[in-house]
Amino acid sequence: MKRGCMVRPAEPTWRGRQSLSELDQINTLTHTQIIYFYRPPNTWLTPHDVVYDTLKSSLSRVLVPFYPLAGRLRQIIANDNNKPRRESSRLELDCNGDGVEFFEAELSAELAEFGDKDNNHTSNKNNYLFTPSPNYRYLFPVVDYSQPIEQIPVLFIQLTKLKCGGISLSLSFSHVVADGQSMAHFLREWARFARGTPLQTTPFHDRNALVASGTKVQIFDDHSNQLLHLPSLVEKQNKTIKRTVISLRLGKNDVEILKKLANYYNSNSSECRITTRNDKGIHRRFSRYEAVASHIWKCLSRVRKLRDEQETTNILTIDIRHRLRPAMPVGYFGNAIFDIKTTCLARELSSKPLGFGASRVRAGIEKVTSEYVLSAVDYIKSQRDLFCFRYLYSFFVESFIGNPNVAVVDWSNLPAYEMDFGWGNEIYFGPGNLEVEGDSVILRDCGGDDSLLVVLCLNVDHVEDFKKSFYKDIMNSCL
Repeated sequence: MKRGCMVRPAEPTWRGRQSLSELDQINTLTHTQIIYFYRPPNTWLTPHDVVYDTLKSSLSRVLVPFYPLAGRLRQIIANDNNKPRRESSRLELDCNGDGVEFFEAELSAELAEFGDKDNNHTSNKNNYLFTPSPNYRYLFPVVDYSQPIEQIPVLFIQLTKLKCGGISLSLSFSHVVADGQSMAHFLREWARFARGTPLQTTPFHDRNALVASGTKVQIFDDHSNQLLHLPSLVEKQNKTIKRTVISLRLGKNDVEILKKLANYYNSNSSECRITTRNDKGIHRRFSRYEAVASHIWKCLSRVRKLRDEQETTNILTIDIRHRLRPAMPVGYFGNAIFDIKTTCLARELSSKPLGFGASRVRAGIEKVTSEYVLSAVDYIKSQRDLFCFRYLYSFFVESFIGNPNVAVVDWSNLPAYEMDFGWGNEIYFGPGNLEVEGDSVILRDCGGDDSLLVVLCLNVDHVEDFKKSFYKDIMNSCL
């Protein structure tokens, strides 16, 4: 059973066409999926109808400050040298208050059916590793992309009641309009409204804040390579691979071991001296993300059996809110993330210690300076056609992002956890789908013991080898 309605802002909001930043413009036009799972609410205090009505009414109220989510995307109509008006590749946001599509559904399934039994860390109280699977399609609304873009809502939401009494709350949002930080901001304020508390942080909607007015920045030579090109396989595959998604838990001790393995790499080595010492020559230890991202990269390259001379790239997604000078306004709503690539040869990654990969990850992160980002924005602005950027970032394009490359996105620090709408915190938050082989997300384990979850899309034939490789170095470590 499923029923839907359009939820509009509870009060009149600003209406008009909102310009989008260049970092908004290059995102894929499909919707990004995220999902929350909750244990059964107290049936005496919070029956399902109350859950639905609370979410619906509070959504209407929170859409007042977050009015762009109730709008629609439109292609800009260009007038080029007095030729007939035509649609350009650039978009704008029509803040028209048309609303968010909100569905209520019931599904004859248990919470446990959406997660694999966790055999590696059975002490975790959740005891299940929720993993995106084909069954997740029942938990999300279907988005009809055959419609004109101006008729497709920016945000779809579905509340699903499961047979066991548990619930899922799923969101499909346009990545052109918002990134993960912005959607986490929206969700936290929505949860506050649902609990009857006022708005905490007002969203900032002026997207011109991304570029400092009048600033002249250098155009770096490598933007075309960084934004549009990735290594391809030296030895081409002749068969179509079957993909699947797995979830693996890294306990707190596992994470500490990986950090020690990365930092055990000789800090005097010329290969990592630049990335492990600051400008005063003081050694800087590799972070949790740098160690885990390097570990995923190394394990995946190992099980793919890449040739020694094969180039492999790790695509890193960096939040630039505090990297720009001046920093972006608090509550900036839009896309403030920047993808950077770091590349090495497969033989370097496989033959050298974990710290080598971590040093490559750090080198990529440190490249993302204010000057570099603003230069990239200027480069994108100078491009006549943006379809090539959206094509690259589309998860349907296996040849661009898949083997031999990796993407490691860190969601562990997103303020998207402990999302209490009035009936307790979630037992899981994560992506609703991963479609590209080599695409991975690092999550915080909602079990509350500082564990991490790694959700990864990979070749079905590589699953068992990857699991063994993933834990082998940790188990064999004597550090």
